[in-house]
Amino acid sequence: MTAKSREDYFTVEQEQTARFAKAMGHPVRIAILELLNAQTCCYHGDMAEELPIAKSTLSQHLKELKEAGLIQGDITLPTIRYCINRQNWALAKSLLNNLLK
Repeated sequence: MTAKSREDYFTVEQEQTARFAKAMGHPVRIAILELLNAQTCCYHGDMAEELPIAKSTLSQHLKELKEAGLIQGDITLPTIRYCINRQNWALAKSLLNNLLK
């Protein structure tokens, strides 16, 4: 009997749950998600006025959320509009609900 590799041990659902949880692992990112979930979309500049952090720090947090697939951005220079990725948001809720049963 051979040992399982890491890739064989964890399920796709476990990997995705961990990716979402890691992306949500900072209070600023939770605040961003709450802000975006409460409205259709929001511009980067508007979020910078809402949250008490530097624009560069906000950009870094948005990047993490976007890479995890929780948000999506639409660039129309000079602005960037962000909104919740509704499909992945529903998946994250389902996965986290299953974990926290």
